[in-house]
Amino acid sequence: MQNLLAEIHPSQWTSLWTGLTSIAMHLCAAALILVVGWWVARRVSRSLKRLLASQSRMDATLRPVLCDTTLWGIRVVAIIGALSQLGIETASIVAVLGAAGLAIGLALQGTMQNIAAGIMLLLLRPFRVGDWIESGSGTVAGTVEEISLFTTRLTKSDGICEYVPNSALWSNSIRNYNRNSTRRLDLEVEISVRDDVDRALAALHALAGADPRALQEPAPQVMVTRFDDSTVVLNVRVWAKLDEFWNMRWDLARRVRQTLNDAQCSLPVRTRELHIVQAGDARETPTVRVSSTPRALTQ
Repeated sequence: MQNLLAEIHPSQWTSLWTGLTSIAMHLCAAALILVVGWWVARRVSRSLKRLLASQSRMDATLRPVLCDTTLWGIRVVAIIGALSQLGIETASIVAVLGAAGLAIGLALQGTMQNIAAGIMLLLLRPFRVGDWIESGSGTVAGTVEEISLFTTRLTKSDGICEYVPNSALWSNSIRNYNRNSTRRLDLEVEISVRDDVDRALAALHALAGADPRALQEPAPQVMVTRFDDSTVVLNVRVWAKLDEFWNMRWDLARRVRQTLNDAQCSLPVRTRELHIVQAGDARETPTVRVSSTPRALTQ
């Protein structure tokens, strides 16, 4: 081993030392570019977030997306700069990234669907931050807190946080309860079939029309929707502003019973009478006949 080292010419040692020094400097430069790029990306993202938060005209839906795009855009530039310090050509980097992107896209089709759905949600804006939405069959419902490229963060009515994949929202119907400024209130009321239906309709119509929160255009309506076994089902329809809808609903539900009592309308109670008819011939099987008899409990 010593003889082998002794045979190396001093100029070869110089070349080897120069090569190692150059590689070390390039490695240090690449590492420095990555560290500085990560630091700059984080600082720029935070500064942009504070700047967008101070702008009242900036939509809250776009803030996290713009911050994330800026963050990863600077990081990608830093990665490309670090790789160029190692002697890798930019064209090769682009080709490798393209091939890697294709492979990752094929392997993560569901994730790419979430990204595509997130972009469509941000472009078409079926809902915004702060809207109460319901998707599909009603299993997904809550107030929108944040829309990102992969998921949408909701807060449910019981205060629980829920992350929903964007593809699940985009592939189903979305009901936005905050988009329109007015909303129709439907309140079903039951009275006995023995009561005066016209008097009940007039009393409920007067109750709905006297409420100052009820809009006069469209005008309040009260109608008979159906007849059940021993009841008449009435429907009160009133249009109200969105911010007054729920308070008006609870208030009308409380006052409607007293209004019907004042109109001498009773609270219906569903009852059934069972009549057993014995066949005259003992060889025949007894039959059972069920009929409904309307009865009401007067309050």
